[in-house]
Amino acid sequence: MAWTRKILRVDLTQGTIKVEPLNMEWAQQYLGQRGLATKYLVSEIDPLVDPLSPDNKMIMATGPLTGTAAATGGRYSVITKGPLTGAIACSNSGGHFGAELKMAGWDMVIFEGKSEKPVYLWIQDPCRRERRAVRLYRE
Repeated sequence: MAWTRKILRVDLTQGTIKVEPLNMEWAQQYLGQRGLATKYLVSEIDPLVDPLSPDNKMIMATGPLTGTAAATGGRYSVITKGPLTGAIACSNSGGHFGAELKMAGWDMVIFEGKSEKPVYLWIQDPCRRERRAVRLYRE
Protein backbone atom coordinates (compact mmCIF):
# COMPACT_ATOMS: atom_id res chain seq x y z
CA MET A 1 0.00 0.00 0.00
CA ALA A 2 2.79 2.44 0.93
CA TRP A 3 1.65 6.03 1.50
CA THR A 4 -1.68 7.55 0.47
CA ARG A 5 0.07 10.95 0.68
CA LYS A 6 -2.83 12.55 2.55
CA ILE A 7 -3.29 13.91 6.08
CA LEU A 8 -6.60 14.78 7.67
CA ARG A 9 -6.32 17.78 10.02
CA VAL A 10 -9.22 18.18 12.46
CA ASP A 11 -9.51 21.53 14.24
CA LEU A 12 -11.86 20.86 17.14
CA THR A 13 -11.98 24.54 18.18
CA GLN A 14 -13.20 25.72 14.78
CA GLY A 15 -15.07 22.51 13.93
CA THR A 16 -13.25 22.23 10.62
CA ILE A 17 -11.59 19.47 8.63
CA LYS A 18 -8.78 20.09 6.18
CA VAL A 19 -6.95 17.76 3.79
CA GLU A 20 -3.19 18.27 3.49
CA PRO A 21 -0.49 16.51 1.49
CA LEU A 22 1.87 14.27 3.43
CA ASN A 23 5.39 15.69 3.60
CA MET A 24 7.11 13.00 1.53
CA GLU A 25 10.59 14.28 2.36
CA TRP A 26 9.82 13.66 6.04
CA ALA A 27 8.19 10.31 5.19
CA GLN A 28 11.49 9.16 3.65
CA GLN A 29 13.63 10.56 6.48
CA TYR A 30 11.47 9.34 9.39
CA LEU A 31 10.35 5.95 8.15
CA GLY A 32 7.31 4.50 9.83
CA GLN A 33 4.29 5.82 11.65
CA ARG A 34 5.94 6.57 14.97
CA GLY A 35 8.93 8.46 13.58
CA LEU A 36 6.94 10.46 11.05
CA ALA A 37 4.16 11.41 13.47
CA THR A 38 6.74 12.40 16.08
CA LYS A 39 8.39 14.70 13.52
CA TYR A 40 5.03 16.34 12.83
CA LEU A 41 4.31 16.72 16.55
CA VAL A 42 7.64 18.32 17.49
CA SER A 43 7.41 20.62 14.45
CA GLU A 44 3.94 21.86 15.38
CA ILE A 45 3.89 22.27 19.17
CA ASP A 46 5.93 24.34 21.59
CA PRO A 47 8.19 22.04 23.66
CA LEU A 48 6.89 23.74 26.82
CA VAL A 49 3.20 23.26 25.98
CA ASP A 50 1.02 21.93 28.80
CA PRO A 51 0.10 18.36 27.72
CA LEU A 52 -3.52 18.90 28.84
CA SER A 53 -3.98 22.22 27.02
CA PRO A 54 -5.71 22.70 23.66
CA ASP A 55 -2.31 23.69 22.24
CA ASN A 56 -1.17 20.05 22.43
CA LYS A 57 -2.04 17.80 19.49
CA MET A 58 -2.93 14.15 19.09
CA ILE A 59 -1.84 12.33 15.95
CA MET A 60 -3.18 8.99 14.78
CA ALA A 61 -0.73 7.61 12.22
CA THR A 62 -0.36 4.66 9.89
CA GLY A 63 2.91 3.54 8.35
CA PRO A 64 3.91 2.44 4.85
CA LEU A 65 3.16 -1.21 5.68
CA THR A 66 -0.23 -0.54 7.26
CA GLY A 67 -2.98 -2.18 5.22
CA THR A 68 -0.64 -4.70 3.58
CA ALA A 69 -0.07 -8.39 4.21
CA ALA A 70 3.15 -7.60 6.11
CA ALA A 71 3.46 -8.98 9.63
CA THR A 72 2.89 -5.47 11.07
CA GLY A 73 0.28 -4.49 8.49
CA GLY A 74 -2.49 -3.89 11.02
CA ARG A 75 -0.63 -1.47 13.29
CA TYR A 76 -1.21 2.21 13.93
CA SER A 77 0.16 4.67 16.49
CA VAL A 78 -1.21 7.53 18.55
CA ILE A 79 1.35 10.23 19.35
CA THR A 80 1.00 13.24 21.66
CA LYS A 81 2.81 15.00 24.48
CA GLY A 82 1.94 12.94 27.54
CA PRO A 83 0.85 14.40 30.89
CA LEU A 84 2.64 11.78 33.00
CA THR A 85 6.19 12.62 31.92
CA GLY A 86 5.79 15.77 29.81
CA ALA A 87 7.61 13.92 27.02
CA ILE A 88 6.37 12.48 23.75
CA ALA A 89 3.94 9.64 24.39
CA CYS A 90 3.44 6.98 21.74
CA SER A 91 0.88 4.21 21.90
CA ASN A 92 0.81 1.44 19.33
CA SER A 93 -2.12 -0.83 18.59
CA GLY A 94 -3.18 -3.55 16.21
CA GLY A 95 -6.50 -4.78 14.93
CA HIS A 96 -8.45 -3.44 11.98
CA PHE A 97 -8.42 0.31 12.65
CA GLY A 98 -5.01 1.08 11.09
CA ALA A 99 -5.77 -0.78 7.88
CA GLU A 100 -9.27 0.74 7.70
CA LEU A 101 -7.84 4.25 8.12
CA LYS A 102 -5.32 3.60 5.36
CA MET A 103 -7.93 2.03 3.04
CA ALA A 104 -10.13 5.09 3.59
CA GLY A 105 -7.25 7.10 2.14
CA TRP A 106 -5.44 8.61 5.15
CA ASP A 107 -1.88 8.30 6.42
CA MET A 108 -2.55 10.46 9.48
CA VAL A 109 -5.26 12.25 11.38
CA ILE A 110 -4.07 15.27 13.38
CA PHE A 111 -6.44 16.49 16.10
CA GLU A 112 -5.88 20.00 17.44
CA GLY A 113 -7.75 22.48 19.61
CA LYS A 114 -10.64 21.79 21.95
CA SER A 115 -14.34 21.38 21.31
CA GLU A 116 -16.87 23.01 23.62
CA LYS A 117 -19.20 20.01 23.23
CA PRO A 118 -18.57 16.31 22.61
CA VAL A 119 -17.89 15.50 18.96
CA TYR A 120 -16.99 12.49 16.90
CA LEU A 121 -15.24 12.06 13.58
CA TRP A 122 -16.81 9.84 10.93
CA ILE A 123 -14.32 8.50 8.37
CA GLN A 124 -15.67 6.33 5.61
CA ASP A 125 -13.95 4.49 2.78
CA PRO A 126 -14.45 6.70 -0.31
CA CYS A 127 -15.49 3.63 -2.33
CA ARG A 128 -18.50 3.27 0.00
CA ARG A 129 -19.23 6.95 0.54
CA GLU A 130 -22.69 8.40 0.45
CA ARG A 131 -22.03 12.14 0.28
CA ARG A 132 -18.74 12.93 2.03
CA ALA A 133 -16.14 10.48 3.24
CA VAL A 134 -15.25 12.54 6.33
CA ARG A 135 -17.56 14.40 8.70
CA LEU A 136 -17.23 15.97 12.12
CA TYR A 137 -20.40 15.67 14.16
CA ARG A 138 -21.33 17.80 17.16
CA GLU A 139 -24.01 16.70 19.58
